[in-house]
Amino acid sequence: MRTVIYPGSFDPLTNGHLDVIQRAARLFDRVVVAVARNESKQPLFSPAERKTLIEQSTTDLPNVSVDLFEGLLVEYVEQQSGHAVIRGLRALSDFENEFQMALMNRQLNEHIETLFMMPRASYSFLSSHLVKEISGLGGDVSPFVTPEVKEALAAKLGQACVN
Repeated sequence: MRTVIYPGSFDPLTNGHLDVIQRAARLFDRVVVAVARNESKQPLFSPAERKTLIEQSTTDLPNVSVDLFEGLLVEYVEQQSGHAVIRGLRALSDFENEFQMALMNRQLNEHIETLFMMPRASYSFLSSHLVKEISGLGGDVSPFVTPEVKEALAAKLGQACVN
């Protein structure tokens, strides 16, 4: 069984993330969406909340599971019997950091490959940060997130859920 790990903070999950998950699910037998515990980013949602939102948004993908992780990614990939890491690239600006991380992970474990996947062009501008900012200012984020994420953002930020 070919397993890929899709790590990230997913604070919150966007349709760009979901696009990568859906396409990875077509390419691999098993996709593990690994929610990173990274408190230095000052997340809006707790790791458990992020995990639940991703689970709710991927119920139609039977080969996708969601887990929490901390520590070295390569160690987590080994624990999950993973073959590769998949990373989304929105723009050229993402590439440099992702490339450095991929090379470092290869130094740590040469058996784990990193694959880069670009989301659909319509999501190339999308980021969790922008979604939180728009929602916090009362804007409609429904084109950018699932209904579950939209409701969670509205509840967390004290906004009425815009239809």
